[in-house]
Amino acid sequence: MSLDATEEKVDVRDGIVHSAIPADELARLSDDIISALKTVYDPEIPADIFELGLIYKIDDIEDDRMVKIDMTLTAPGCPVAGEMPGWVENAVSAVEGVSGVEVRMTFDPPWTPDRMSEEAQVAVGWY
Repeated sequence: MSLDATEEKVDVRDGIVHSAIPADELARLSDDIISALKTVYDPEIPADIFELGLIYKIDDIEDDRMVKIDMTLTAPGCPVAGEMPGWVENAVSAVEGVSGVEVRMTFDPPWTPDRMSEEAQVAVGWY
């Protein structure tokens, strides 16, 4: 499951650069948000949701420090489908400087194992 040299991994932080928050503070916030996301695990898979590729985009950190996150699940029928967005919201809300979090669930495009990082692939024994 190696990444073809012609394929690009999407940086989920791309939208963050559109903020009036000072660049150094924005960098700290984005790093802390990603660290917070890495504390949320899919209970059926021994890897965090960020490394699994379930976070499609951290859409923006607005001037009021509201964070919008687009995410998915490994399958629409995931047993924690109703709970995981709350876990994400709670984790990111705890980041110093974040005023609120909006988690938007999407299944377009559907998640595939190709979205997993090398770290996640090692955790599940695929690498």
